[in-house]
Amino acid sequence: MGGARSSEQFVQSPNSTFFTEEELNKLKSEYKTGGLEKITPLLQKKVKELDSTEVNIAVTGESGAGKSTFINAMRELQDGDEGAAKTGTTETTMEPTGFPHPTLPNVCFWDLPGIGTKQFPANKYLREMKFKTYDFFIIISYCRFTENDLKLAKEIKRLGKNFYFVRSKIDGDLDSMKKQRKEFNEEEELEKIRNDCVSKLLEAGIPSPNVFLISSFDLNLYDFNLLNEALEDNLPDIKKSVFILALPNLNEEIVEKKRKELRKRVWMLATLSGVVGAVPVPGISLACDIAILVGGIIHFRKCLGLDDASIQRLANKAEKPVGVLKAVVKTPLVGEVTPDLITRGAWGVAVVTISALEIALDIIPVIGSIFGAGSSFLMTYKILSGALDELTENAQRVVKAAFGTDDHPSDTIPPTDHPS
Repeated sequence: MGGARSSEQFVQSPNSTFFTEEELNKLKSEYKTGGLEKITPLLQKKVKELDSTEVNIAVTGESGAGKSTFINAMRELQDGDEGAAKTGTTETTMEPTGFPHPTLPNVCFWDLPGIGTKQFPANKYLREMKFKTYDFFIIISYCRFTENDLKLAKEIKRLGKNFYFVRSKIDGDLDSMKKQRKEFNEEEELEKIRNDCVSKLLEAGIPSPNVFLISSFDLNLYDFNLLNEALEDNLPDIKKSVFILALPNLNEEIVEKKRKELRKRVWMLATLSGVVGAVPVPGISLACDIAILVGGIIHFRKCLGLDDASIQRLANKAEKPVGVLKAVVKTPLVGEVTPDLITRGAWGVAVVTISALEIALDIIPVIGSIFGAGSSFLMTYKILSGALDELTENAQRVVKAAFGTDDHPSDTIPPTDHPS
């Protein structure tokens, strides 16, 4: 078949970041010596790793700093929602409490008790919080970073973990300043607050501190995007991907990031489909292809926030009727995903018209000569790619309807290869 390649012609690309160079080399050598039987378990193991990788985020600071409110905001929940962290002006957390992401439970935010309270004096706190459990720490303060915050930061650094200073409730500070001053420049005031925090942290011996100013009631404002970028940059590839997929859909940029991460999965799912497709057992190829397609589309939909529960949470956050958000969704892929939906109509036409030339080989990290009869690989790759683009375009429209952003999804999302 067209598109067959020798086992020497493996390609590594940005889409292969889930694999280390060592793992890619192993895929090459295993296929060279043992063919499909050898590489199939390696690919299955990697897909399973993607689905099971955990990200544990510790949110700490003194009582009343806004830890629980921040955790709820990151999970698109509001105070009083089912599963929301309990908020209050007094210490409400008596022990480390995990709050899984509502749709991606492998991502868990941990609300740690406030340091320096009677229940948790600083020396006891450092012993009992099991710091090694967490991937990174967010230290939240609503006014100034205290001596206890600095002790925390130094202990976290000693353990080799990353930490980030977040100055919360910044919207309240700015509102107060506006009322007290005749002349007010928001950008200048934000810079003053940031510089003041940084200078005090430097004086206390924290090298090169970064301080992020946020409002948990409006994460689209201030430094929230900068905070996310810092968190992403310091996570290993798989954890970084999992973290990005769990971000709240606050703007179209975040949705686009999710599309790029999900694109990296497409070729792996297509590869598994192609491996099965090369097995000469009547009927097994179609059955497995459909299962992979259905599972992939449902996963994409969930990560992009197009399930009913996610749209409802976004509507609550944006204070918009849920019907307004659902009205802009123009794809049958948000309903029940069945084999019939995938194979009928335009989807069926897409399947029979696929050729190897439709996929640029430089974006497929590992295919070798595996798919000499590669119809299963090409079919699955084509359909999942199209479904991902269609779902992303709809997720962009939902975000725009929720927050009234000015960007146009059509400017950033490639057109789908089939009608909605």
